[in-house]
Amino acid sequence: MTLLALALALGAAFIHASWNFLVAGERDSQAATAVASLSGCVVFAPLVALTFDARPEVVPWAVMSSTLVLLYLWLLGLLYERSELSVAYPIARGLAPVLVLAGSWLLSAAPVDAGQAVAVVLIAAGVMFVRGFRGRSSWRDTALAATVAACIAGYTLVDKTGIRYAGPMTYMELVTLGPGLILVARLWRRHGTAGLRSRFTPRAVAAGAGMFAAYSLVLAALAIAPAAPVAAVRESSIVMAAALGALFLHEKVGKVQAAGAVAVAVGVAVLPLL
Repeated sequence: MTLLALALALGAAFIHASWNFLVAGERDSQAATAVASLSGCVVFAPLVALTFDARPEVVPWAVMSSTLVLLYLWLLGLLYERSELSVAYPIARGLAPVLVLAGSWLLSAAPVDAGQAVAVVLIAAGVMFVRGFRGRSSWRDTALAATVAACIAGYTLVDKTGIRYAGPMTYMELVTLGPGLILVARLWRRHGTAGLRSRFTPRAVAAGAGMFAAYSLVLAALAIAPAAPVAAVRESSIVMAAALGALFLHEKVGKVQAAGAVAVAVGVAVLPLL
């Protein structure tokens, strides 16, 4: 993994933790996620128009990725309504690189070495400690977070190929515009024009800009590096999100949970080195 790819993935991690913090802090997380998904496309539309770069071959990959992104955004909003950021985020993001690694192995039939296996075990153990053993998060919520992780892994693997046929920002616009329009249309049907307008808050719009920028950096990294290490490095945002939840959302982060978040971060950090 090159230093440029590493820098892009780390930058994406910081921005990603920040926009998730903004969404999780909103009163209606599902509405904020819908607004954010469309706002990012609108904010970056002029720049995308000026730098538009796409080939016809991108269409099937963009459609597949859009479907997974739509499911991801809907489930993410639901997850943040049911569970705390410092619990939900490490589980969803921590499992994602493991699933990307497994998917890459299945698609390429490349062997997974012992070091990778140790990293996977470390991540799994960290996830369990983050979740806690005294009912902080129900098993149903844990399953929901795992489903979010599966969506993340799915679109990451699809995008690894799709990005060959478009520039990062163009591809991001193609993938997220449809889901954003669908989620906002659903929000409008439920709350009407006035209700929709009230949910376009500065916080939600800022989250949307962060959402777009963060994954554009990931796409740029995917264009020059394998999917598994990119997915792993970007999940260093796990510790950032747990810290934001504790500092600003006043969520209780005990020693065991903090240790779990660190274990997950260490696990995903060493994966690119193996």
